[in-house]
Amino acid sequence: MPKRQDKSYYMISVVARRYGVHPQTLRLYEREGLLKPSRTDGNTRLYSDDDLEELSFILNLTRDLGVNLAGVEIIMNMRIRMQSMQDEMDRFIAKLRDELERRRAGETEPTQALVPVKKPGRVIKVEKG
Repeated sequence: MPKRQDKSYYMISVVARRYGVHPQTLRLYEREGLLKPSRTDGNTRLYSDDDLEELSFILNLTRDLGVNLAGVEIIMNMRIRMQSMQDEMDRFIAKLRDELERRRAGETEPTQALVPVKKPGRVIKVEKG
């Protein structure tokens, strides 16, 4: 049984009625890996508010934009990857800001780089001729 921490869960019949879809459609979305409702000990599907947000997104793509299920899967995977990249960028920017603040406060020497830079090697001047 899922842990209930002030979250609402809905049975498949309630979700189907609320969104105007057949319960088999919800089962299909689950089989295709587009939705992942939790289960009770008796194996009853329970949809959380997060699941309902995903369902709304799926229905918007299929009903309003005419995207097929293969396209929905690709879009959802891209959405996950984009969020991951955004999180990575946010962490990098936060680290950069911290480093700049430390430099402004004089805590680190300006010669230290975020990315290690090799010292230049021997330079040989070559003349064309």
